[in-house]
Amino acid sequence: MNTTVEQNLTAAHAEVKAEIARTDTKTALLLAFVGAVLAGAWTLARALPLNPAAAVVGGLGMVLLVAAASLLLRSVRPSLSGRHGFPLWATLTPDQITDLAAARDLAADIAGLSRLAVAKFTGLRRAIDLTLTGGALLVVAVVIALGGAA
Repeated sequence: MNTTVEQNLTAAHAEVKAEIARTDTKTALLLAFVGAVLAGAWTLARALPLNPAAAVVGGLGMVLLVAAASLLLRSVRPSLSGRHGFPLWATLTPDQITDLAAARDLAADIAGLSRLAVAKFTGLRRAIDLTLTGGALLVVAVVIALGGAA
């Protein structure tokens, strides 16, 4: 393999790993936000006199936020299947690790990490959509509870 191809593969590998890290950071921030919204909505729901319509709309909003949190947790759940990374290394002897490093197929590693990044990104996008919809429903529930939609 020529030097240019190897440098390009190394750069692509680093880029994919950085994208996974960025996605995990965004996921952590959104998970904290969703948790805060759930806690705030629960506190507000206990303080407001909820009519049946507000309770149903607010309940649906809360369900969507819990679903968003579930997607977020699933997207950052560690994979211990041992396909690559430290779980695999933990099962190998030092000689096996050296042999694996010598035979490393960087292109295959990039492809596998890219699929992982896309799966994480897709879960994050879905969770954002659920968060936006759930938040909008909570706002509608508050408006209904306060009599703005009566």
